[in-house]
Amino acid sequence: MSTTFRDAGTPTRSSRGLAAALDWATTSHLRALALLLGVTLLAFLPGFFQIPPVDRDEARFAQATKQMLETGEYVDIHFQDEVRYKKPVGIYWLQAAAVKPAARTTIWLYRMPSLIGAIGAVLLTYWTALAFVTRRSALLAGLMMATSVLLGVEARLAKTDAVLLLTCVAVMGAMARLYLGARRQPEEDAGWGLPALLWSAAAVSVLIKGPLILMFIALIALVLSIADRSGRWIWRLKPIAGFAWLLLLVLPWFLAIVAKSGDAFFVQAVGHDMLDKVTSGQEAHGAPPGFYTLLFFITFWPGCVLAAPAVPAIWQARREPGARFLLAWLLPSWIVFEIVITKLPHYVLPLYPAIAILIAGILEAGALAKYRWMVRGTVGWFVFPSVIAVTTVVAFFIFNRELGLLAWPTAAVAVILSLFAWWLYEADGPERALLRAMASSVFVAITVYAIVFPSIPALFPSEMIAKEIRGTGCGDPRVASNFSYQEPSLVFLVGTHTRFTDGGGAADFLRAGACRFALIDPRNERSFVAHANAIGLRYTLMQRIEGYNISIGKTVAMALFRSAEKE
Repeated sequence: MSTTFRDAGTPTRSSRGLAAALDWATTSHLRALALLLGVTLLAFLPGFFQIPPVDRDEARFAQATKQMLETGEYVDIHFQDEVRYKKPVGIYWLQAAAVKPAARTTIWLYRMPSLIGAIGAVLLTYWTALAFVTRRSALLAGLMMATSVLLGVEARLAKTDAVLLLTCVAVMGAMARLYLGARRQPEEDAGWGLPALLWSAAAVSVLIKGPLILMFIALIALVLSIADRSGRWIWRLKPIAGFAWLLLLVLPWFLAIVAKSGDAFFVQAVGHDMLDKVTSGQEAHGAPPGFYTLLFFITFWPGCVLAAPAVPAIWQARREPGARFLLAWLLPSWIVFEIVITKLPHYVLPLYPAIAILIAGILEAGALAKYRWMVRGTVGWFVFPSVIAVTTVVAFFIFNRELGLLAWPTAAVAVILSLFAWWLYEADGPERALLRAMASSVFVAITVYAIVFPSIPALFPSEMIAKEIRGTGCGDPRVASNFSYQEPSLVFLVGTHTRFTDGGGAADFLRAGACRFALIDPRNERSFVAHANAIGLRYTLMQRIEGYNISIGKTVAMALFRSAEKE
């Protein structure tokens, strides 16, 4: 970030424990990357293969990709019979490339692009940070991203945001080097390598989630040009040739989708999706300004604990070129996201690497040692795992009528590590405290994703339903469900042809042949039975299923009926 930060050396006192591992990794880029890769796998893999499809976004993306594989249509995106034009095609292509035709309902295959994107984003955070800070600080920034709560969630979901983060960090890393190079050696030719990386990554980003990356680039360029009172450095980005290259990469699909849909794609993607998010709380996700700032202290745990104490030192460094670029990356876009009415936690994820690099630079410069008042604030390291541990026991008791003893050892380790991070902060310093909190984050991930979620089937009603239907041995089951339960995960698991109807419609559906199933909630069961009797339907009650729909935060109860009709 500054010359001061770059010259900060390795602590002279002998390192021990987790700090010794950091010392070992700091001796070379290869070791640093090896440590980052190892930590990301420890943080992201628990539960990755075991957790069933999660509603609603993950299941929608996965089902749309599955329909691509079923139909061979790789341009026009559909969810059942409805077009799905809210996002471009990039993530669906990546998921389709990862899925084997024989395993189209294996959800972890659809998650592979997200896992690779999350790992790549961590490694690229390290590479980007090297433009600002020492290798040790860059490593800390990467580790903060690897152990952050939000990236851990996105790495396990088959959707756009982890891959979007990968592309954004690649763009920012290239842009930062071009900007800093212009400040240090203004007369030197920047060449074409970094601009090619910048605009190629931006093109991929546009195919993943639309023009969001262009907003980041434009805001950074505008703010830095105003702050520096000169925009000459922008020409190092090769903006004209670069934007032309971006258009060359993205236009083929856009032209193909326009040829198929006319203006329907742009009407839905821009008019209904993008503009609705700005002007209203889309899908009940509205929130007032300040939402992301408050949520940050959960989603960026454990690094968030050092964020507030680092603010004074960051403010003092604001005129340095490195700090100026990072703040231009962070603040304007953060303000835009706070103003936009629709708010979801993952929207600000592309800004988190800037925060991680700022904290890491301030940390190694020793600036946090000046603020003794912050010691009480580090209790946040202890509070979060403690809440998770208590919530784990409560969840097991509510859903399984047990205490979840299997989760106690890992939850206890997480709590103990976080306690030491808080308790020994003054004795061992912020770096070692942060490393302990990062280790605690890994054990939190193991507890939640590898033990709690797979052990509570009631959290995934669609998986319970699909398991019952698979157990019948039907080769091509057909399913109808009440309108009260029409989650995308059900469509993904039991078939694209899943139908949503009322009680009477479900009875008519069962009458059409064998290997047909109907999900009926208690409110519609009477009308289902009455209509079934009226039409002389033969059926059997297979199972009553009770679960919890985490997408809406409500319990669900359904009866699963099977047709006894012959083909």
